[in-house]
Amino acid sequence: MSLINTAVQPFKTQAFHNGKFIDVTEQSLKGHWSVLIFMPAAFTFNCPTEVEDAAEHYAEFQKLETQVYIVTTDTHFSHKVWHETSPAVGKAKFPLVGDPTHTLTNAFGVHIPEEGLALRGTFVINPEGIIKTAEVHSNEIARDVKETLRKLKAAQYTAKNPGQVCPAKWNAGAKTLTPSLDLVGKI
Repeated sequence: MSLINTAVQPFKTQAFHNGKFIDVTEQSLKGHWSVLIFMPAAFTFNCPTEVEDAAEHYAEFQKLETQVYIVTTDTHFSHKVWHETSPAVGKAKFPLVGDPTHTLTNAFGVHIPEEGLALRGTFVINPEGIIKTAEVHSNEIARDVKETLRKLKAAQYTAKNPGQVCPAKWNAGAKTLTPSLDLVGKI
């Protein structure tokens, strides 16, 4: 079953964020746009490159009133040390969420039971806590957060402009489409 247009299920976990441990729940995702970026584990070789990529674009997420959450199956304690010891991860100004119970990885369909790790999954969630985009792929392929930003902007645009759709390769400011019988067979 697809998670698209479903509500984030209740959860409670802890994260390391700006030098403190904080609680993160499904309520934390409400009232603003959120992006959950699942990664296999802390202290790996490919995951820090993705954390760094998100950190380097974090100001743009903030301009879009969006909170980023990095999630692994490690504890929030591990994330504290990861943040302190990895130059790439040390750039993160967003919560590093621990999911040692696998509640989140299971709820989002990215859990690998035989490994106790997560697949690389990216989810854009609207201010009501509804999942609007989902991307999951194999762990050897790291992501480009610019594509996540493009999808976030498209989701925000269509939320503000009901009845409009964003065509392939759409970027902010580009033309959108208004679905109608007149367009059928003409594109």
